[in-house]
Amino acid sequence: MTRLHFTRRGVMKTGAATGAGLALPIIFTGAAWAQEQGFTNAPTGDTVTLGFNVPQTGPYADEGADELRAFELAVEHLNGEGDGGMLQTFSSKALDGAGIMGKRVEFVTGDTQTKSDAARAAAQSMIQKDGAVMISGGSSSGVAVAVQGLCQDAGVIFMSGLTHSNDTTGKDKKANGFRHFFNAYMSAAAMAPVLESLYGTDRRAYHLTADYTWGWTQQESIAAATEALGWETVENVLTPLAATDFSSYIAPVLNSGADVLVLNHYGGNMVNSLTNAVQFGLKQAQANGKDFQIVVPLYSELMARGAGESIAGIPGSQNWDWKLENERGSRYIGTNAFVQSFGEKYGFPPSQAAHTCYAQTLLYADAVTRAGSFNPCAVVEALEDFEFDGLGNGPTLYRGSDHQCFKDVVVVRGKENPENEFDLVEIVEVTPTEAVTYEPDHPMFAGGELGECNPGA
Repeated sequence: MTRLHFTRRGVMKTGAATGAGLALPIIFTGAAWAQEQGFTNAPTGDTVTLGFNVPQTGPYADEGADELRAFELAVEHLNGEGDGGMLQTFSSKALDGAGIMGKRVEFVTGDTQTKSDAARAAAQSMIQKDGAVMISGGSSSGVAVAVQGLCQDAGVIFMSGLTHSNDTTGKDKKANGFRHFFNAYMSAAAMAPVLESLYGTDRRAYHLTADYTWGWTQQESIAAATEALGWETVENVLTPLAATDFSSYIAPVLNSGADVLVLNHYGGNMVNSLTNAVQFGLKQAQANGKDFQIVVPLYSELMARGAGESIAGIPGSQNWDWKLENERGSRYIGTNAFVQSFGEKYGFPPSQAAHTCYAQTLLYADAVTRAGSFNPCAVVEALEDFEFDGLGNGPTLYRGSDHQCFKDVVVVRGKENPENEFDLVEIVEVTPTEAVTYEPDHPMFAGGELGECNPGA
């Protein structure tokens, strides 16, 4: 097994690479789609343009920067540059490093600013001005929902980046949109058994919640899962996404009767609110005869680096972790290949946001190739109910009924004594897919219709 070690100087590897038998993909002939010319931004030359729309400014800018790194790496690999990364481990062997269907991949970028209006404007420009045939990226579910709707109307595919709200593939799902990232329900389902083991069933929780679609569904999901254990939800306070100082929200917690603080925050919000909570002494506090605890349902090593020592001992969930293959075996093949490529290019391991965007780019390119067409309806057909492996998460299904990926979920905790700044969280549990799978008509996902694929012009 390849061992990857990160230091301030970059990435080193030792040992031999692993291998695994990979399933052959279903190949779509694309005969019906090959004759279709009436779709938005049909490529006519020897290149194809993809649009990468990420937060380059705003509270989720760190995630956006890592997403752009991953997008650039994916394009290199698709064009036959570099070491190929997860093209080598992907169970589908349709991609050959010669672009997408022989067309060299080019890309344009936009800044969502973590604002829905800005994100839609940037995506619209990439579609109308730059001829992008697919849009990907984003680190906010509010942005994802907005851009997904725009892409549906414009007739292009949206391969969402980091979006965790249940609504993205729930009430706001669209036929032209696909999500590889997990969701709030999955985080809660994976975390509940771990929280019961760590803190018991008699707890009183105070929630601080980002005031937009992700925060709402994250709070609903984790509250439902913990209340099923026997926990009581004492209070839920909404906080603005633009907030940077959460002191006024933290101050009332110790007098609320709660003994757990749940921070339904992400990115810079989580870093700031957790830092404020630690400054107020919550990690050393006692309440109801118990040690006070802090829970962050969703975070990553990228956020852990921002929070520093404050993250020690804090549990949460992740879509993926760069240590998965080394620590949990070849079921997560592809992880090391991606980490190696990313680390050699940038000098540090990738975040879950980077992994998601890289995987989404490959999945789009693969679907086009298997379908034999860039027509978005052909891509939809190729992705729906597509089962694959080798992209780092283990066996994965892109469910046709809602365009949500189903795969294992990682539960983590901040390390008490990290060895370096790149290894700040430890994997506590890897929850199997079946434990986080739900029916398409689950109440938390009800209210929307997938609708029909729109090929556009």
